[in-house]
Amino acid sequence: MTELDIGMPGLKDRIAAELAAVRERSLVYTDADDEVLTRQHSPLMSPLVWDLAHVGNYEELWVLREAGGIEPLRPEIDHLYDAFRYPRADRPTLPLLAPAEARRYISGVRGRVLDVLDRLDPADPDPLRAGGFVFGLVLQHEHQHDETMLATLQLSRRPGLVRDGELPPGAPATDPEVHIPAGIFSMGTDTVAWAYDNERPAHRRHLPGYWIDRHPVTCGAYLRFVEDGGYRDPRWWLPQGWEWVERSGVDAPLFWTRDGDTWWRLRFGREEPVPPDEPVQHVSWYEADAYARWAGKRLPTEAEWEKACGGREYPWGDAGPGDLGDRANLGHRAARPAPVGAYPAGASPYGVEQLVGDVWEWTDSWFQPYPGFRSFPYKEYSEVFFGETYRVLRGGSWATHPSAVRTTFRNWDLPIRRQIFAGFRCARSED
Repeated sequence: MTELDIGMPGLKDRIAAELAAVRERSLVYTDADDEVLTRQHSPLMSPLVWDLAHVGNYEELWVLREAGGIEPLRPEIDHLYDAFRYPRADRPTLPLLAPAEARRYISGVRGRVLDVLDRLDPADPDPLRAGGFVFGLVLQHEHQHDETMLATLQLSRRPGLVRDGELPPGAPATDPEVHIPAGIFSMGTDTVAWAYDNERPAHRRHLPGYWIDRHPVTCGAYLRFVEDGGYRDPRWWLPQGWEWVERSGVDAPLFWTRDGDTWWRLRFGREEPVPPDEPVQHVSWYEADAYARWAGKRLPTEAEWEKACGGREYPWGDAGPGDLGDRANLGHRAARPAPVGAYPAGASPYGVEQLVGDVWEWTDSWFQPYPGFRSFPYKEYSEVFFGETYRVLRGGSWATHPSAVRTTFRNWDLPIRRQIFAGFRCARSED
């Protein structure tokens, strides 16, 4: 959504429709018995009922209190749903709202949120309200938690909880690499109205020429690394990565198992053969980096990844989230990545495909601020994570909603994390 859109007629209707759609998604993912919702399926994740009430509490804080000036509805629960107060592993011990009460709470918040929306003036000079920014903030936040819920459901290993659907067939690439010429490009954005603070400001970057994979690395390609002893050879691993391999005993992507000569994966409680033509997912940054070294390549920097997108809001252009067509696998069309080559219409001007959707892509970059960065609307969204602790991921996954990703969107996580729907593609320098 560009800043030219903020005064267009129908903005309130669009926001109302998107609020309804994201809430329907949240309720579908939490349509399970109380035991599923209240149990912690992994110490890496919150109980699903925590995520459910948290999105309502976040809406109450930012739309009702901060933007709407409304008195707190449930101030006594704020500390329970403060993402920085208690680690995820400790949240099951908290006096959380029970599932039925959580649903009543978020419904009550949403009714008042729609009242605030009805009073919205898109030309309001306050930066939190201008162009409906605060609504974009809560919409993207809830979609992000919906993706987190899907990761939790995958970790639960329970069958029958997530729908599936058809995807287009893939196509082999005649040219597996794409050359990106040297030159200056604009990184980040000043024009996407609902962009986060870490995507701003736009700034000029010069990059030497490089090569980048046309598609993400497939399961079949990654399997060759596994079967070549990649997890047993320290040559391919950074010291920290090798220490993690030895400590954890990993020998394949998360959810992969071997039975004789066949590799299987567990996908939302379903055992199935590993599909060779899909992008590999559930790999850590250390695994992606080791594969790239084994293949004689490296991971792209996030600047290289963004330049390969061609300077548009989406690789194929500036079409809005409702205009994806056959361009990308986003929004849980199916609970898996699409085969590589499935979306040629979504290619960037350079011809790089599947940059958005399918799998989050690890990059070689640490999560750092751009020159001229300013926190908005709160430091805890981005600023507290800057440094050399978190690696940047780009592009979104099959589980990411289109309104919660774009070519400038920056995700980040610890380099050991594998429960997220993350894969990668490789790059190499000209020399």
